[in-house]
Amino acid sequence: MIDKSIYSKRKGWILFIFVFVAVVYIVRLFSLQVLDDKWKKGAQNNAFRHVADIPPRGLIFDRNGEKLVDNEISYDLMVVPRNIRFLDTLELCNILNIDTAEFNKRLNRAKRYSNNVPSLFAKRLPPQMYAFLTERLYRFKGFYIYPRTVRTYYTQAAAHSLGYIAEVNYKDMDEDAYYTVGDYIGRSGIERSYENVLRGEKGQRIVLVDNLGREKGSYDNGTYDIAAIPGKNLWASIDKNLQEYGELLMQGKRGSIVAIEPSTGEILCLVTSPSYDPSLLVGSERGNNYMKLHHDSINKPLFNRALNAMYPPGSTFKLANALVFQQSGIVNEHTLYSCQMGFAYGNRKLGCHAHPSPLNVSGSVQHSCNAWYCRGFKSMLENRKYYRTTREAYEDWYRYILKLGFGQKFDTDLSYEIAGIIPSADYYDKVYGKNRWQSTSIISISIGQGEICATPVQLANLVAIIANKGYYYPPHLIRAINHRDSLNDRFTERKSVGINLEYFDNVIEGMERAASGGTARRASVPGIRVAAKTGTAENPPKKDHSLLVCFAPVDNPKIAISIIVENGGFGATWAAPIASLMLERYLNDTVVRTDLEAQMIEGKIHYW
Repeated sequence: MIDKSIYSKRKGWILFIFVFVAVVYIVRLFSLQVLDDKWKKGAQNNAFRHVADIPPRGLIFDRNGEKLVDNEISYDLMVVPRNIRFLDTLELCNILNIDTAEFNKRLNRAKRYSNNVPSLFAKRLPPQMYAFLTERLYRFKGFYIYPRTVRTYYTQAAAHSLGYIAEVNYKDMDEDAYYTVGDYIGRSGIERSYENVLRGEKGQRIVLVDNLGREKGSYDNGTYDIAAIPGKNLWASIDKNLQEYGELLMQGKRGSIVAIEPSTGEILCLVTSPSYDPSLLVGSERGNNYMKLHHDSINKPLFNRALNAMYPPGSTFKLANALVFQQSGIVNEHTLYSCQMGFAYGNRKLGCHAHPSPLNVSGSVQHSCNAWYCRGFKSMLENRKYYRTTREAYEDWYRYILKLGFGQKFDTDLSYEIAGIIPSADYYDKVYGKNRWQSTSIISISIGQGEICATPVQLANLVAIIANKGYYYPPHLIRAINHRDSLNDRFTERKSVGINLEYFDNVIEGMERAASGGTARRASVPGIRVAAKTGTAENPPKKDHSLLVCFAPVDNPKIAISIIVENGGFGATWAAPIASLMLERYLNDTVVRTDLEAQMIEGKIHYW
């Protein structure tokens, strides 16, 4: 007899198994269709295209409102590898003027980035190629054209100050999630320093596409689109006309011109020569042009001499020492030092040129006496009334020099600025041994030679300090953001250098005498009171550098300038007349000394 209870138990288990499997399927379907939107998104991606809306970069104007940098529309070819269907590779290669090897290289690069996300395939299509491709794009499913803005320039000057933009790399994308493949980022100058301000904020558009990948309009009339926020406009401190004039005067020469408005620290011009046309780094030939500039080892047009070159400041550094000697109590307006064609120490002599002797502070500046500054430096380092040791005296001198803006960066918006060199006492301990060096061991730094190196912007800032009689605002390139009258308050903190007001009068008197009848008389401008100081920086085995620093007008300073002409010889030979023309152009808005102007423009220095 069959036991029916056994069949009943089996029936129960079978029902349980069927019910369990059914429940598993139901849960899984619920999860896929309701909870997990991956497949829903996959289906939507066949009908929708999520397109990043790249905002236009902010524009850049000069201090007078003249446009320096604008935007123009450019078209890139994008690819979504997953969407490619039945592609005629050869036809697309012919349109883009590339071979199949290059095509496969670009496509593989896109796939490595993402198979589902748009990647840049061809950038900045020429107008004819763009028009031809647009008519045939429906044949190339998975590809679409994306408009973006690129830079266009209204001047060939100020390339180093304005900077340039370039396509982001993987490091950029890793450091900032804002960027994706094909985006652009500021690489130098203002474009780099103000990238976060200029770039704006991205938006997003949802676009309907048909089965051939052609756009059919916005989804739901743009209800779910996010509008891009354009970048903010910038007003540079640069005077476009003065910048262009400075570059004209420096053609055929190597060096720099830096002009600062003393009352604000705003840089009026920042010339570095040789330079390049900024428009070379825009367009389809940007990469080739960059490599040509980069590999020009003779002229080094990409090298920003105004911020990145270090020079012995030569006699221009005497202005700093004249201030420090007075502040430290070593000299006063009545102190006289004699000169017998130089300064003798041990069995050596640091030479000087013929001039009246003895001299006070203002006379030492007017005639640029080497012996005067050697004696002042020696008196300071060996003064045991104020200092217990040479090292203690030097450290006091060192602190004042740093306050005057040397040996450190200003850390403003000056891209890739370097600090220059002011050696510390520890450095000399390593060179000579602890307690084994004295004033005569390092006497050359009293006249701006030896181990000291300064940048052109530091020298321009020094004369801005003298023009202001004791303070400065950090040199900077942007005066306003988003509105011409909204001054950039980031750089409005006044920096005091810790030197008494009265000590500047002696120095300024000497500088004005130098411009009117001393070593800097070629820097004079008819009808304008100019204060100037020449410098001739030794540069063995090559010819000396020609330097000059100045400001004007003396009674109401509006511009402070430093000029360096590499291998130009005496400061009066090249730097002084160029400074004179720059002052005349800025203060009078015209130049009447056309003979001198032509001489400086046409003058060339042969470096090879």
